[in-house]
Amino acid sequence: MSNEFCAISSGRPPPLTDATIELVAGRFAVLAEPMRLRLIHALFGGEKSVSALVEESEGTQTNVSRHLQTLMHANMIARRKEGHQVFYRITDPSIAHLCELVCGSLKQQLTHQAEAFES
Repeated sequence: MSNEFCAISSGRPPPLTDATIELVAGRFAVLAEPMRLRLIHALFGGEKSVSALVEESEGTQTNVSRHLQTLMHANMIARRKEGHQVFYRITDPSIAHLCELVCGSLKQQLTHQAEAFES
């Protein structure tokens, strides 16, 4: 699937099957939740316990656990248990790249908008 999207940079979009479109839409749907983005951002610094993620995201234990479960089912993060503590880490390195692309694009757009007001 990922190779199909590489052809976009050539200027000609590749043909996509309905199944591929559904998979991509599902991936973006997982990332469309602000709390999940907060959790992913927190995990960019490395593996963290649930309690650390609750504190850093300012969410509730129940809410954070629910979102971590969704990210796990999407194969974006993994967990390991150590005694009574559970630790999470990012397992899909493309997530960081995608976040960099989106943030870079937004920064560029906002910079252009700000420059328009300064002119």
